[in-house]
Amino acid sequence: MTQSLKARLAAKPILLAPGVYDPLTALLAVKAGAEALYVSGAAISYTRLGQPDIGLAAMTEVADTVLMIRDRVAAPLIVDADNGHGNALNMQRTMRLFERAGADALQIEDQSYPKRCGHLAEKRLVSTAEMVGKITAAVDARHSAETLVIARTDAIAVEGFAAAIDRAGRYAEAGADALFVEAPGSRAQLAAIAEALGGRLPLMANMVEGGRTPMMAAAELEALGFALVIFPGGVVRAVARAAEDFYATLLRDGGTDAFRNRMFDFDTLNAVIGTPEILALGKHYEGDA
Repeated sequence: MTQSLKARLAAKPILLAPGVYDPLTALLAVKAGAEALYVSGAAISYTRLGQPDIGLAAMTEVADTVLMIRDRVAAPLIVDADNGHGNALNMQRTMRLFERAGADALQIEDQSYPKRCGHLAEKRLVSTAEMVGKITAAVDARHSAETLVIARTDAIAVEGFAAAIDRAGRYAEAGADALFVEAPGSRAQLAAIAEALGGRLPLMANMVEGGRTPMMAAAELEALGFALVIFPGGVVRAVARAAEDFYATLLRDGGTDAFRNRMFDFDTLNAVIGTPEILALGKHYEGDA
């Protein structure tokens, strides 16, 4: 991306940020043409912990993941910072740590601790005032004004649609750079979010296969007025299904022949991750090239 993330969100077309959870998925997404990436907290919980997205992933585990991804790709990273991993002071530490690790934007939400995936039931919220304080704290703590704060509200499921719009408006006033109203239940609600908030800040939408929000393509969301769409956990669902089939085939057949047309071979995977180029670079520094 030749422009800042802030400038890109103000431009057309809508920015589609695929979800990633490690350097390999990040590298594959960039090779496929992704301009920016979404480092999904849910995907990290699923893959690093084998656990649901219920606040179990630690701040440092997410920061370590961001650091490893940043070492491999240059694309802007939008990082799921949950609820800041605590109060406003924790939020400031999260901002500093994630920004140093390579985050270009932090998405923070108004759930209490421990949080839940935005598409699970029985979520609980902090007060609007507490979330405003966290946003202010995050803005105060960031090193660069180009590091964005994306303010998310989960209020639709807890307090209703009107309250969610009110909260998002307060978060905009507190200094957020973009707004994210999580888990609208219909296309009509998506359109209403864009109508109510689209003139204030760039809006983010979240597409979760089987979640509470109807699936829409990026172009459809752009037509409504959204500037950013994430598909955070799709890659994990795809990989998990493929892995389930792979292991079932291996244990059934005692080998992988029946699965070979659905997987990279040794040389192809090494080509994808750049093994020849990396080895050549090592020889260059050894003075052999």
